[in-house]
Amino acid sequence: MKTKIPNEIENIAHILTDAGFEAHLVGGSLRDMLLGVSPKDWDIATNAKPEEVQGLFATYGGRTVEDPATVYENSFGTVGIKTESEDEALKIVEVTTYRIEGKYTDKRHPDEVTFAKTIEEDLSRRDFTVNAIAFNLSNHTITKSHLVDPFNGMDDLQKKLLRTVGDANKRFEEDALRLMRAVRFSAQLGFEIEQVTKHAIRENAGLLEMIAKERIRDEFSKLIVTPNAAMGVVAMEELGLLKFVIPELREGIACGQNKHHIYTVFDHNVRALNYSVEKNYSFEVRLASLLHDVGKPRTKGGDGPDSTFYNHEVVGAKMTTKILDRLRFSKEIIEIVSHLVRCHLFYYNVGEVTEAGVRRFLSRVGPENVDDLLKVREADRIGSGVPKAFPYKLRHLLFMIDKVKNDPISPKMLKLNGNELMEILNIPPSRKVGYILGILLEDVIQDPTNNEKEYLIARARELNLLNDVELVSMAERASEHKDEFEAGIEDEMKKKYFVK
Repeated sequence: MKTKIPNEIENIAHILTDAGFEAHLVGGSLRDMLLGVSPKDWDIATNAKPEEVQGLFATYGGRTVEDPATVYENSFGTVGIKTESEDEALKIVEVTTYRIEGKYTDKRHPDEVTFAKTIEEDLSRRDFTVNAIAFNLSNHTITKSHLVDPFNGMDDLQKKLLRTVGDANKRFEEDALRLMRAVRFSAQLGFEIEQVTKHAIRENAGLLEMIAKERIRDEFSKLIVTPNAAMGVVAMEELGLLKFVIPELREGIACGQNKHHIYTVFDHNVRALNYSVEKNYSFEVRLASLLHDVGKPRTKGGDGPDSTFYNHEVVGAKMTTKILDRLRFSKEIIEIVSHLVRCHLFYYNVGEVTEAGVRRFLSRVGPENVDDLLKVREADRIGSGVPKAFPYKLRHLLFMIDKVKNDPISPKMLKLNGNELMEILNIPPSRKVGYILGILLEDVIQDPTNNEKEYLIARARELNLLNDVELVSMAERASEHKDEFEAGIEDEMKKKYFVK
């Protein structure tokens, strides 16, 4: 086993050792190199104090004291060194002083951090044995004889086993986020969690309640992008963690479906996630795949092969919004994922849906969301056990979408805007303007040739003569018509699949 160290790391190590300090490659960067994986970041541990590291590297790479090459904005002794490398993973290398940590009263942060004298002391405070290995950078290539491995992490790497450093209960009591990190590392590395460590996770699962939602979100997000994300979600349930992260998913564990499904709701959701991972779909599609049927248990009617799940996509979208908001996801991610969950249940049958119906579908879904929505639909199908992810019907839908893609589908595409409408009709800003624009849009969606200013002005003047009751009634009918793609033609499908 020999692995070459990048020049950027060797240069930093030389500066430290030439100044009389030690330099060890540690943590995930070393673990990944030992596994033959390219590290996503690089960490060096040293006995140099933070201020000494800052002094050594202030002008590194041609920087000046006024614009130093170091960043030090934490209380853990970690100094970031800017390398100007073209490799994204090496642009900033973290150099951390050997340290030991005091008690974790809040189960999140050490009450105090004390700098240590040896690398062995530093490794003793780390989470898992595979992360508690160090390589002395005074050597040029990594070999087993040059490793500092007081907790037999190399043996666990070879056995593909995840084990805590020392007492498992103590490690999890120190920082409860390690409970989720165990699952995430297991999914990321494809490792089995050692039995004593598993038992300690179950025993300490409740400590997750003391962890900030933002930190849980970050670990869950890292889990979702691993190659074994679906396995990770199942492991979270088996180890008692899921109820402290997304308890709503657990409602589907014993929830059987109707005769068109062979899996429980929980298994179906997990399988849908697994498909989206296998296809390397985006983070948002993976989340939507996992949550797309989260509303089914709360909408289930009856039992057995003829059970129903009326409006589960609507309920599921609301639940998804609540789940992601609770985990402090960004507004943008919440809106995208919830929208995909809300729209995932759509029907398209060749020869039944008109071009106008497709335009209404695009108006409701948004052209920018179609690709992701079809990916969630694929995941839904495969998660149901069907052999074909993308049948002819969906391919024909794409053809129809391409056919009408340049047709007007939103108010901003009308050749008469709100300001012009108010000026022509001499009316102030009001709901009336929105009602008229909505009716005009429906006219244009039904027949794109109506999108001519002369027609729109004449039609707007006709509508302006209606009383408020008549105008609202017509606007509501236009709004209902916009759902034809999902509602009117879908009746037969809903009877077949027991959904609404």
